[in-house]
Amino acid sequence: MRREKSPGLKILWLWTIGTAAVLVASVVRTRMRDMEDFMKADQQQQQTTTPTDSVIVESNVLKEDE
Repeated sequence: MRREKSPGLKILWLWTIGTAAVLVASVVRTRMRDMEDFMKADQQQQQTTTPTDSVIVESNVLKEDE
């Protein structure tokens, strides 16, 4: 003798599960966006620092016989 659940309870469970799914999707989307922004910033930082890392400095080197 299985007792049937009321339609209101089914709607409440559906609402709860749907709300949880929307919240999880929102968090995942926000995390992905933050990760992409971080990677873009890192790439831009590497592009701006690369030319300054390869600066060649002239130095006067004396030969031994002088």
